Amino acid sequence: MSKRLEDFIINNKQHFDELEPRADLWSKIETELPQHFRDEKKEGKTFSLGFVLRVAALVILAMGTCFITYLAKQKPATVSLAAINPEYAKQQVHYASVIATQRTELKSIAKTDPQLYKEFTAELAKMDSTYKKLNKDLATSPNQEAVLRAMIRNLQVQTEVLNQQLNVIEQFNEFKNQKNESKNI
Repeated sequence: MSKRLEDFIINNKQHFDELEPRADLWSKIETELPQHFRDEKKEGKTFSLGFVLRVAALVILAMGTCFITYLAKQKPATVSLAAINPEYAKQQVHYASVIATQRTELKSIAKTDPQLYKEFTAELAKMDSTYKKLNKDLATSPNQEAVLRAMIRNLQVQTEVLNQQLNVIEQFNEFKNQKNESKNI
């Protein structure tokens, strides 16, 4: 079909050329336009490549600043423990308060035996970092109750370790007292 059309155009070219517009057609159209259209000259504004690149860099910089500000203002999603399981939430509060009390007691030996205190706190720091990681994972976990149970178990272990550490300190102090009493006799 396109071959037939092409042949038709080639064969009838002289007929198409007869219908060309006159050379003065555009000037005649321009004279018929209102004055304010004739006075306006269409001058295309051109911008240099350097200007365009500077504008693009400013736009990218502004967008980057806005994005960083947005990320900085985003608060991590927090999950209400009571919404997951109220009983676990109570246990978490209980263990957290017990741990805080025990850590305060443990700090009392920092002055008398700093090396022992350093060893004890290093172990607790590892467990505390595990607890914080679990707490962070809680918001995105599909099984939040299992993560919450792991958090409670971590707090229980921290409590047990603190109890053992405080017992060691107590036994050590008793041993020191007995040794001092035996020297005095």
